[in-house]
Amino acid sequence: MDKSDKIIVGISIGDLNGIGIEVILKTFQDKRMLEFCTPVLFGSTKAISYHKKAMQIEVPIHGVTDINQINHNKINVLNIWKEEVVIELGKATKESGAYAAKSLEKAVAFLNDKKIDVLLTAPINKETIQSENFNFPGHTEYLEAKLKGDSLMILMTNELRIGLITGHIPISKVAETITPELITSKIETMHASLVQDFGINKPKIAVLSLNPHCGDKGVIGEEDDVIIAPTIQKIQESGKLVFGPYAADGFFGSETYKQFDGVLATYHDQGLAPFKALSFGNGVNYTAGLDAVRTSPDHGTAFDIAGKNMANPSSFKEALFAGIQIFKARKEHKELSKNPLVVK
Repeated sequence: MDKSDKIIVGISIGDLNGIGIEVILKTFQDKRMLEFCTPVLFGSTKAISYHKKAMQIEVPIHGVTDINQINHNKINVLNIWKEEVVIELGKATKESGAYAAKSLEKAVAFLNDKKIDVLLTAPINKETIQSENFNFPGHTEYLEAKLKGDSLMILMTNELRIGLITGHIPISKVAETITPELITSKIETMHASLVQDFGINKPKIAVLSLNPHCGDKGVIGEEDDVIIAPTIQKIQESGKLVFGPYAADGFFGSETYKQFDGVLATYHDQGLAPFKALSFGNGVNYTAGLDAVRTSPDHGTAFDIAGKNMANPSSFKEALFAGIQIFKARKEHKELSKNPLVVK
């Protein structure tokens, strides 16, 4: 393989006091990983070296100041700051949050400019990262603001893909937020993603109910009968294989989810609680619907074990592989979708 054809994966290093850098380093301890991609970490060699020394992780890094200096056989660190940063492993500090934002902002800028192919984000602390420049509930909302498209958070493994109709909003706002327009938009985004990102020609999508027991015919709420069911029916008329609403407890308890290519939950914990119970440590967070590919592990900063050399890199590895696979699938879909009759 021509090294210049390798997929360049840009990695934002997340909160400097969390386990992000640890799982990055552990992932690339396996030299075979460099056969799949060229990693570029957005941060500083000083910060990466601090973590290497603190946890005695032996892995060589290649510091560069320009993306054109990257070595396709090494773990590249693009130095975007020179100063010493105080690292306090296991602590949530405004300083570590500010540098997590710097790493993310620069990586997303490079993604927009097509200088990297895929973005892989290490975990941030949603509180300490907040500032005048970063005023978002999380990665997904930030990426939607900076990239083109309508985002959909999908938590995924090989067996299960769960998208969220509503994301990082209070539970008290969920019912009023769910409209036929929003449901339609999220189903359209998931359908398009399953086709172009996962190569599924006729995807089957399940939609979960908002209320327990699908509202029991209005006894526990009318949203499922009045809003969700009619919207699904209308979408079915367009030929899409969309079904529901399904009561979430029975849907997961009976393993009905295995019959579908994608599942849409109505709110955050309805989707993420069963997903993490079934898949924690091997799951991937994928931001579908945007014009670029971004994945991340399914865990957070884990301050409680930061610096103790206890973090498991499995989810980060899965996120890396998923990003590469989705990038390739999109490229292939784009080629296959070209009209052969169009003369350039």
